Amino acid sequence: MTSPIGALIIDLQGKELTAEERELLAHPSVGGVILFTRNYESRAQLKNLTKTIRQSRSKPSLILVDQEGGRVQRFIAEFTRLPSMAYFGETYDTDPDSALQLAKDCGWLMALELLNVGVDLSLAPVLDLNKGISSVIGKRAFHANPSHVITLAESFMSGMHESGMAATGKHFPGHGSVVLDSHVAMPVDERSLTEIEREDLIPFSGLMQRGMKAIMAAHIIFPKIDNLAVGYSKIWLQTVLRKQLGFKGVIFSDDLSMEGANISKQYADRVQAARDAGCDFTLLCNNRAGTIQALDQLDPSAHQVSQAKWSALQGDFSRVDDLYQQNPRWRETQETLMKKAW
Repeated sequence: MTSPIGALIIDLQGKELTAEERELLAHPSVGGVILFTRNYESRAQLKNLTKTIRQSRSKPSLILVDQEGGRVQRFIAEFTRLPSMAYFGETYDTDPDSALQLAKDCGWLMALELLNVGVDLSLAPVLDLNKGISSVIGKRAFHANPSHVITLAESFMSGMHESGMAATGKHFPGHGSVVLDSHVAMPVDERSLTEIEREDLIPFSGLMQRGMKAIMAAHIIFPKIDNLAVGYSKIWLQTVLRKQLGFKGVIFSDDLSMEGANISKQYADRVQAARDAGCDFTLLCNNRAGTIQALDQLDPSAHQVSQAKWSALQGDFSRVDDLYQQNPRWRETQETLMKKAW
């Protein structure tokens, strides 16, 4: 017997569950939670929060966070401070072997520290190209060279897998060539599909072939391919990603509260449009009224993700060891990372 879970990933307001949030988590359209800095105080508090989230539901939950490193690291105190991925790219240019080993160790350490507090998934790594165009990406990306991105991201992903965590590549098909930030605007990329295939798509295709389990779609319009943003586009998600690239894993929308996702004031419309386009999970964050509106209007039976898909993203908590800080690899990796000023 298979057990689907809801397709909607929601956020929480604070460091403990409220009565309203317990009710929201019990809704059949909800499949999990994405955590932010406001949800974190200490490792002990976070471990209790993730435990409470799971206990509040009759079905399994996926618990997500953006713990990329650099300026996108939600949990810092009592966690190892992680570098921006560009650090590995810069090191790779002069010392590729060291860069690949440290990227692998960093992915392993990042995943280990999250799994230990009950978090299934860090939405990483970024597979965008660091072209010096997009300020919102910038040093979050490994490199400008697509083949170097594949090599570095594969090492990082391999480390994550060693700890028991799946990897999520973002932001498909590439955010590195647009200036505007989709959090506050709708970026438009005028390039042709041929141009995108020559550069930005290469890391996504490469990592899919190497076992990446999930992809997050960008809020960008490529008018030469489709007038709809990628997360709402059947051409991008079904024709290009599924058919041409052969991706069989999980597709996440980016946050549907972002301005780049603003196709309607009705948040149920945004969620439905993303699902219709081919997103498996839809993220709706930082807008409680919009989340409630969507849950009130959506048909739960049409917003489910099969066990075959969601279970591939579950953290392997069987490997969790509270004594991980005594692990020589963790200590050496942390010591190496602590020497750097990120």
